[in-house]
Amino acid sequence: MGKSNSYGSHKSNKKKHIAKTWKTKRKTKDLDQIHSDLKPETAALLLKQDVDFDVTGCAQHYCLHCARYFVDMRSLKEHFKTKLHKKRLKKLRDEPYTQAEADRAAGMGSYIPHKTVEVKTQPVEEDMDEEPSTLNPVTENRPL
Repeated sequence: MGKSNSYGSHKSNKKKHIAKTWKTKRKTKDLDQIHSDLKPETAALLLKQDVDFDVTGCAQHYCLHCARYFVDMRSLKEHFKTKLHKKRLKKLRDEPYTQAEADRAAGMGSYIPHKTVEVKTQPVEEDMDEEPSTLNPVTENRPL
């Protein structure tokens, strides 16, 4: 008797593309896309978005460099101090690659050193009222 053609009865065909879903589950914008978002006209649109209830924090607190939405201003400010944000700023200092640079690397032109771009953390507007926990109750309710 020969070997049976049916082997592997664990229905692995359902899990065929699971690795791809794991890789793209938390896919963020690439660095060249973020560089295009950092242009002043695009950045102004991203920072002043309309209220969208489907996005975290109603799309009001957005980090341009990490392409992430945050629930409130406090969590956005805390994010600016994290290692992930600082690493992203360091990666964004390199200018994005262009087709002209790829041609020069292939030997179709003279070498030009890679440029660095100055990237700073986005300015945060303090339009919100302070939360009651941060106010000093002694100075506010003092009788004269």
